Amino acid sequence: MQKYFETHHERYIRWRHDLHAHPETAFEEYRTAAFVASKLKSFGLEVTEGLAKTGVVGVLKAVKDTQKKIGLRADLDALPMTEEARERPHCSRHDGKMHACGHDGHTVMLLAAAEYLSTHPLPNTEVVFIFQPAEENVAGGKVMVDEGLFDQFPVEQVFGLHNLPNQPFGHIAARIGPQMASADMFKITLSGQGGHAAWPHQCDDVILAASELVSQAQALVSRLTDPLQAAVLSVTQFHAGESDNVLPSTVTLRGTVRALDEQVRANIEAKLECLARSHAQLKGLELTWHYDRRYTATVNEAQATQYAMDCAEELWGKDRVDRQPAPLMGAEDFGWMLRVKDGCYALLGAGPSPMLHHPHYDFNDDLIPLGASYWVKLAQGLELNSAYICLKRT
Repeated sequence: MQKYFETHHERYIRWRHDLHAHPETAFEEYRTAAFVASKLKSFGLEVTEGLAKTGVVGVLKAVKDTQKKIGLRADLDALPMTEEARERPHCSRHDGKMHACGHDGHTVMLLAAAEYLSTHPLPNTEVVFIFQPAEENVAGGKVMVDEGLFDQFPVEQVFGLHNLPNQPFGHIAARIGPQMASADMFKITLSGQGGHAAWPHQCDDVILAASELVSQAQALVSRLTDPLQAAVLSVTQFHAGESDNVLPSTVTLRGTVRALDEQVRANIEAKLECLARSHAQLKGLELTWHYDRRYTATVNEAQATQYAMDCAEELWGKDRVDRQPAPLMGAEDFGWMLRVKDGCYALLGAGPSPMLHHPHYDFNDDLIPLGASYWVKLAQGLELNSAYICLKRT
């Protein structure tokens, strides 16, 4: 298997560079989706297009009777940012759009696995290849689930994989339980009477009120959350005013709340709203409150995680498998799939590199054979490992 992917590596690199040069952001991945669908059809898979607008699903049927169904997922979208490494031959050709998270590489790894398995079909295991749009910012994984992904393709387990720069190359990590945090987005608007900056006593100083609120909000984590429970509250935007000599009538704060535990998440949401409302009342201001529970925590199921890491250990050896990595406070919409299906989300070390979302980042092409081999091993392992029993949620 490894030799197969190494033999075809240069072709896969060309695919990846083509996708990298033509990045498309959330729900606009039309060219990318067409590229994926064309490849899957050429492999002989049954292909469904248009789920969650630009999602693509390919199904490789079992040769005999289907006894097990496994889902393998990759993300398609790029980020709304400008690539600065203009010297790269495959640098983004679309200003303001860039594959800065490696989704181009994720897509190709899964396509490579689909190609291999199409020529080495499994007798009793159906493989569902899920190419999901809009992972960045808008949680396209939730949209796929809401539109009936698993009603139409009822897999028993689903697996995800993401590259991680600055971790040892070719080392893989996944933990049982929370692997990545939830991420909620808030927008708080305070409104009052603006006026001349020379006479603040005749106005409502919404900037001062908002500044106090930013400071007080930090205590929701540092003083009102168990220090043994991970949580992060970050105010990331502060918008007010248009002129140096005018006190504005409106200020808007935006930011994120992240947590690994659902109860911690709910507590911070409730306390932040209470704080915002009481602070607005104290200052005599009007409050507009918006809170979006956009990304649920990515929680790995125990049996599926043990199975995935067992497969990785068989591929690469025990010393390259970390079964107890620290959870990350970043978010991933694969969590929405794990809320309805057992599965595992793993991180694959990419070696030294600019970090994800950096304008000079580029996916490490040497990961393609490794990631593809991991996908194939997961599918083949179900066929061979009778000790692994697929349990459906009840």
